[in-house]
Amino acid sequence: MTQSTAADDLKRALAAEEGGRKWLRRGLLILGVVAVVGGGLLYRAKHRPPPAARFVTQAVTNGVVAERVQATGAVQPLLQVNVGAQVNGRVTRVPVDFNSVVKKGDVLAEIDPTVYGAQVSQTQAQLLAQRAQLESAKATEDTSRIQFERLTKLYAQNLASKGDVDQSKGNLDVAHANVVAADAQIQAIIAQLTQSQTNVGYTKIYSPVNGIVISRTIDPGATVVASFQAPVLFVIAQDLHKMKVMADVDEADVGKLKEGMDADAAVDAFPGETFTGRVSQVRFSPNTVSGVVTYSAVVEVQNPDEKLRPGMTATVTITTRQAKDIIRIPNSALRYRPSPPLGSDGKPVLQPPAAPLDKGKGRIYFLSNDKPGEEKEEERLIDVGITDGIFTVVLGGLKDGEKVIVDETDDDKKNKKGKAF
Repeated sequence: MTQSTAADDLKRALAAEEGGRKWLRRGLLILGVVAVVGGGLLYRAKHRPPPAARFVTQAVTNGVVAERVQATGAVQPLLQVNVGAQVNGRVTRVPVDFNSVVKKGDVLAEIDPTVYGAQVSQTQAQLLAQRAQLESAKATEDTSRIQFERLTKLYAQNLASKGDVDQSKGNLDVAHANVVAADAQIQAIIAQLTQSQTNVGYTKIYSPVNGIVISRTIDPGATVVASFQAPVLFVIAQDLHKMKVMADVDEADVGKLKEGMDADAAVDAFPGETFTGRVSQVRFSPNTVSGVVTYSAVVEVQNPDEKLRPGMTATVTITTRQAKDIIRIPNSALRYRPSPPLGSDGKPVLQPPAAPLDKGKGRIYFLSNDKPGEEKEEERLIDVGITDGIFTVVLGGLKDGEKVIVDETDDDKKNKKGKAF
């Protein structure tokens, strides 16, 4: 019994020692796991990236701001002449065509002159006959004068009666009146002859200016009828090296325009290319289409290569004001307004409206504390000038390099925490 008991005690002692080692290994393993996890958490906390910026900012810059007005219009020649016909008749010859270069005095078309030539001949014959009548009337006047003078002398010698003298005087007056009437008729026939000769001249249509034919509406054999209104047969552009754009400027922008302002024109036919010019006239006559009021601005554009063609639609950009080497801010900074904070119910808390701004003032926001996660914004009023739609001139209240808020980041977590973003 004694040996058996001793053996059992030894087994229990060895089992206890083995169990203790087993628990020791487990403890060391758990301690290692805890150390690794703790080290990882410590490393992560130490190298954790800073929280995302709450605001989007942009630096104030130094540059150029140009105020511009845009309008569209049709390209036209600087001087365009409509050439028509002043007489009726059949067209016998048209020596020019589209794009023909012509000089002043060149024949553009000829109308059959036969009828008008016959009228000239007829009127010349009438003139000769009337001049013969004038000579006859003058001869009758001379005869009446001689008779009147003779009777006057005889009456002085009591050899003729008073009635004979009076009758002779009346015959002289009638003869003189016939001479005057014949002479007046001659002047009328001369005027008619001049008109007939002019009509003959009108049968040839001449170019009134140097230029290029951009339109022709007549062909040989056609009949021209100019009884009521002279038809337009040709359109001649005097010089295509200079064109004009009849730009329709909105009534809200017309007050910014003045004659002599620089302008650029662009057309779809030549993308990326601009044609320089200037404003030569701003017309007072309004154009009203569907209730929209516009005013025509004549923009003279240089066309040295004759790329611009009549009728093209051009987009005109007119520089009304320009400021160089000035402080400027993006317009998004002037449009930015802070989002209202969220209440406990998760809904935005209504804020009182901002005070209205005086003319020439702008409201911006900048960061008084830009530490991520602790940003703080402050309001500032500044003096502003012209704008080009992207940047606005700062006349006072900001310095080059300062940062202004232009937007807020989109963070749903911050929304749930009730922070403005």
